[in-house]
Amino acid sequence: MASPALLLLLLLPFALFSQTLAQTPAAPAPSPPGPINLTGILSQGGQFSTFIRLLNQSRLIIQLDNQLNNSQGEGLTILAPTDNGFNALESGALNSLDDQQKSQLLLYHVLPKFYTLTELQTISNPVRTQAGDWGLNFTGQANSNQVNVSTGVVTVPINNKLREQSPLSVFVVDKVLLPEALFGNHTAAPPPKAPAPGADKAPVDGETPPKSDAAKPPANDKGAAARNGVGLGLILSFGLIVISVVS
Repeated sequence: MASPALLLLLLLPFALFSQTLAQTPAAPAPSPPGPINLTGILSQGGQFSTFIRLLNQSRLIIQLDNQLNNSQGEGLTILAPTDNGFNALESGALNSLDDQQKSQLLLYHVLPKFYTLTELQTISNPVRTQAGDWGLNFTGQANSNQVNVSTGVVTVPINNKLREQSPLSVFVVDKVLLPEALFGNHTAAPPPKAPAPGADKAPVDGETPPKSDAAKPPANDKGAAARNGVGLGLILSFGLIVISVVS
């Protein structure tokens, strides 16, 4: 039978190991992720200052942040137009819209659900937007990851992605998505009309300008013919008088 001293020596390592485990602090639980800040995400992209400014002016940024941080929501997909896209708009295009129309234009760039780029390649069209009945059409390119988005007024490829992680996707587009409801009747300025046939034109250097029809004598001027006849009669009468005197 083993002695008590031997048993203590055998149990001593287990006792020390148990004491070490008891003194080791437990690993901290992972902290929940912070709220999503859409302005911060767009700012990191470095080319969305106009989009950010309009979202803040309309206070839509607060609405979108609330939706993103609502655990019961389906997330959002945002098609963010670049500053170059806004600069390419015709002069006065935004100023022609009232505040409600501007808000609708911005919400037209927001899908009320989280989508990946792969999902947009095969999604059923039209896709509803936060602007209500105004939908978008997505077309995937065969054998590539390219996706085009069309409004009926403009078509633009999705060039890049700032974020693709639930509950938010942010994709980059280089044009402002113009809805038909606001810009469907927009047409380019008509070209100037061609001059009517026979209209006066400026003479080329060295070329004699054509005479105007007004400068030409009328073809059948009866008054001029009568005056010519009287003049001829006077000449004949004067000639006869001179002959009578000489003879």
